[in-house]
Amino acid sequence: MAPSRLATPPPSTMASSLKGESVPRYGDFRDDFYRDGYVVIKGALSKERASYYSNEALKWLESFNIGFDKNDKSTWKKENLPQSWKGGMYLHYAAAHEKYVWEARWYDHEFPKGEILKEGLDSEPGVIAPFAKLWGTEELLVSFDTVNITLPPSIVGEYDSKPWPHTDQAPERHGMNCVQGIINLSQAGPNDGGLVVVKGSAPLFDRFFEENPVTGPTPWRSAKHQDFHPYSEENLDWYRAQGCELVKVCAEAGDLIMWDSREVHWATFAESDVTRTIIYATYTPASWMTPENQVLKKEMFEKFQTTTHWPHTNLYTHGAATITVDGVEKPDPLERDEPINKPVHSERLLKLAGVVPY
Repeated sequence: MAPSRLATPPPSTMASSLKGESVPRYGDFRDDFYRDGYVVIKGALSKERASYYSNEALKWLESFNIGFDKNDKSTWKKENLPQSWKGGMYLHYAAAHEKYVWEARWYDHEFPKGEILKEGLDSEPGVIAPFAKLWGTEELLVSFDTVNITLPPSIVGEYDSKPWPHTDQAPERHGMNCVQGIINLSQAGPNDGGLVVVKGSAPLFDRFFEENPVTGPTPWRSAKHQDFHPYSEENLDWYRAQGCELVKVCAEAGDLIMWDSREVHWATFAESDVTRTIIYATYTPASWMTPENQVLKKEMFEKFQTTTHWPHTNLYTHGAATITVDGVEKPDPLERDEPINKPVHSERLLKLAGVVPY
């Protein structure tokens, strides 16, 4: 198991927390992150680039040629879309490896070696830099996470999905092992679709399971969901009793949302007519990946597979898309073996992908 952090802040920078773990003091976004379990990094991408990526996502939906036209909302119907999970997460079709997705993960954020960790870089645009500062290293891996393109229920109708409070870290792992990210390509205001967190729940993770040990069957625990744990309303009451509150995370196009995988969270659907377009991107230190997982990750990269949120371990693919016809599961004819637009395989991209070592 990976250590909780790469480096422990010196004692003089530590402050006690009423909620659980000690909270480091850095004088930047990390203070909010460690205290609250999440943070919004403003302007990680320019609004122009975010708009470009959002448009590329809608063009990707059009590429299936089953009736969806991004410019004609009369075609915004569920039957005109490829299958997704929870209303808009595309786990198949090589979605994680489209050119625009990889560009958002790294393209705009090429800093010279040694520059990312310098003080004052917070004002610079970029997705990678905040993760590098948080982990204390520039040598990072990125997940083969997917995209979320959720058309507003006001247009396509209600989705058959309810809130699913969960963490993306198993109770057996202690300390901070994974930090997730959302590259926000659209507005996420109070009434728009977006992320909901139980603010401050991450530092209470170990304490929660000490007081509420997991007993009985765990049907949700599978290879693909090794690092996943659901929470009941009663569990949420426990967090509320500790002073935590539910927060709808608001962000603008181009903002980066980062959260500790121990933070209880879920997604909410829009009450507005705004289409939610985001890219999931998680970064962890490359030194945490074993040689065995490096071989596996390289294979997944070469097969254009979408995986879990974890970049360095828990490397499981979502597999190929299937449909059920007359009660029989069959391959989805829309499935793709490769993206329609492939990224340029630069050395930086291949290092982030875990294909070549740092």
